[in-house]
Amino acid sequence: MIHTYLGKTIRFEIKYKNRTSIGITIDSYGNLEVQAPKGIPDDRVLRLLEEKWELIQQKLKEMQDRLEGPQKRLYEQGESFLYLGNNYPVELLENNQIEQDYVVFEGETLRIYVKKMEDESVKQALKRFYYQQCKALVEKSITSYQSYFKTKPRSIRITDSKTTWGTCDSRQQLTFNWRLAMAPREVVDYVVVHEMCHMVHLNHDRSFWRLVGKIMPDYKEKENWLAVSNWKMTV
Repeated sequence: MIHTYLGKTIRFEIKYKNRTSIGITIDSYGNLEVQAPKGIPDDRVLRLLEEKWELIQQKLKEMQDRLEGPQKRLYEQGESFLYLGNNYPVELLENNQIEQDYVVFEGETLRIYVKKMEDESVKQALKRFYYQQCKALVEKSITSYQSYFKTKPRSIRITDSKTTWGTCDSRQQLTFNWRLAMAPREVVDYVVVHEMCHMVHLNHDRSFWRLVGKIMPDYKEKENWLAVSNWKMTV
């Protein structure tokens, strides 16, 4: 079906089922599906869509952006970057007296101090900031959850992995992706718990997931955040 409201048009599919309420889902490809009780009038469905119109448009845009993949970043005043799950604008400040380019988060702003106003300088300053923040976040999280484990990590490293958020090897050496500093704190906690559970179970068998679920019952919500947000966790 097609419905136009407030100047925008959406396409959606209705499936009638034995249920008492109307449900709206958007899959990872941006397809909108409405599950409705059998016999319900179409105008009831359309009214609900209009009530949820702003949220639906937001979700559809997020899915479209995700499908298009990472966009070329602009290193200019006001450009926003993720930090702890939220987007914050950057303020670029040139100072040729500083020893090294650096970033400070204050006043809901990422203030970036560089010797020379060049894209690569801004990018590298941001990466150093995220590396430092990720290390601090991971260490704090490990301390918070250590009581669940008999053994401690032998070492902790922050890396620039293109494929994983974290790893644990047979020697209990943990590594974490610096981009985790862009995720909410509770998502960082989940990745840390996930890798610490590998100190007990190296594979992803049932025992492993039982342990993860025991420590963090809502871990799937954190996994989902990473799944739908990883495309925008870039500098």
